[in-house]
Amino acid sequence: MLAFAIVTMFVAGLMVGRTPEYLGKKLEAREVKMTILAVLSYSLSILGWTALAASLPQGMAGIGNTGPHGFSEILYAFASATGNNGSSFASLTTNTPFYNMVLAAAMAMGRFVYVIPLLAVAGSLAQKKRLSPSAGSVPTHSPQLVGLLAAVVLIMGGLAYFPAISLGPVTEQVAMNRGIYYPAP
Repeated sequence: MLAFAIVTMFVAGLMVGRTPEYLGKKLEAREVKMTILAVLSYSLSILGWTALAASLPQGMAGIGNTGPHGFSEILYAFASATGNNGSSFASLTTNTPFYNMVLAAAMAMGRFVYVIPLLAVAGSLAQKKRLSPSAGSVPTHSPQLVGLLAAVVLIMGGLAYFPAISLGPVTEQVAMNRGIYYPAP
């Protein structure tokens, strides 16, 4: 959430027309770039590994259901591996050499590739002197900032994950509503 708060302060600074500040420290290009790298690395891990598994025969061999549900199984496995210790649902067979390697890589990306840029931001902000708030500063305790933060999270999450969710769970639900069911392989 801290990464999204920094992005939100950057957007708020752009809207006000001033250099963005967060907790009395000026956010410069380096901090914003590192934060965006961290936020994008998380999505890249989930979506990149899902795309790889869905396009290779080794990845498709593990799915237990055809159609959009099989894609949802793969997407969930990589979202779970990137976000925590990993699990899979339905009938995805992840105990194969391919899935053992790529899920381990997704776990590593979710922990290290995500946190290293954020540690760089923390180190950079720790070295800066605290500034006193001015008339152009965006207060971090205002309802407007909370609303903007929620909007940034929803927009960034929506832009990153909506296409993948449309290919899997949404497509499956639409097909089920039309009476279309995909058989197990």
